[in-house]
Amino acid sequence: MDAVLAVITAAAQVLAQEASGITGSLNVVGYGLATLGPGLGIGILAGNAVQAMARQPEAAGMVRTTMFLGIAFTEALALIGFVLFFLG
Repeated sequence: MDAVLAVITAAAQVLAQEASGITGSLNVVGYGLATLGPGLGIGILAGNAVQAMARQPEAAGMVRTTMFLGIAFTEALALIGFVLFFLG
């Protein structure tokens, strides 16, 4: 968990430097942070789905369907962040 927080902190610092150097706008930082959550969520979701399929191969179809639904809902958060980036 500490490694994840360190990565998020480092990414926020890099995005802040890029924002001040390119446009000076906080929108870039906001969009960058908006993509971290869905990225982590999809990674965790896919990893757990692979583990579930490896443990119970007979339930792979149901797990795969549920995984794709979860990915779609998580990706919607990234799209909302992308739209807010242009609106801001």
